[in-house]
Amino acid sequence: MVMFWPVQQELDCINRQGLILGKIKFDLSQEKYVFHAANDSLSLSPNEELRIALRIAELESGKYSIPMQDDD
Repeated sequence: MVMFWPVQQELDCINRQGLILGKIKFDLSQEKYVFHAANDSLSLSPNEELRIALRIAELESGKYSIPMQDDD
């Protein structure tokens, strides 16, 4: 299981143990959502990789969105 928590136009990807695996961010130069691991030595389980890939696909399809930050 991976939870997705919005934080200032990014999604924290958090595993069942509460460890932040990384963030999903929109890369403007590539015009797509990209996962950035929190730590290069972190190894994701196949299930975590699948859930993150699925959420990226859902973001790109418009099924989900990342709330925009409102500083006003």
